[in-house]
Amino acid sequence: MQPLVSIIMGSTTDYPVMEEAAKVLNDLKIPFEINALSAHRTPMQTLEFVRNASGRGVRVFIAGAGGAAHLPGVVAAVTPLPVIGVPIKSSISLDGWDSVLSILQMPPGVPVATMALNGARNAGIFAAQILALTDGDIMQRIIAFKADLEKKIIKANQDLSQTKFDYKVD
Repeated sequence: MQPLVSIIMGSTTDYPVMEEAAKVLNDLKIPFEINALSAHRTPMQTLEFVRNASGRGVRVFIAGAGGAAHLPGVVAAVTPLPVIGVPIKSSISLDGWDSVLSILQMPPGVPVATMALNGARNAGIFAAQILALTDGDIMQRIIAFKADLEKKIIKANQDLSQTKFDYKVD
């Protein structure tokens, strides 16, 4: 089985955030790989890994990074594949804003789809939606996933309707 999605992070300290993308892809039965690669500490290995990704079957990257967060942009600079960036609030970040802006403010010609701060779950869903454009099985799983989201909100409202307060108007 070849990976369709490559999840990469600047450091294993980013794993608790990036694990959410892995969980979504796993639940949707989408093969993925997950690695720690640094744009700053292992630049040559990172570039080689990214350039060889399509040969391994990769179709989408999810790149998470904190602090200056250059990893998603470096990945996008050397691959024709779509890159989804996940800014991560790290111990060295400025409340996460440096990560958000580093990923969001890419120069023309080097796009990175930027998720919310620590938004790896949405990155996994977005990667699946990209793949679903050309894979009917994944599309059906995304449709079922969205239907489950709807059911959860309907049930939540049913539960809320049962709450009792003296001044609650039903």
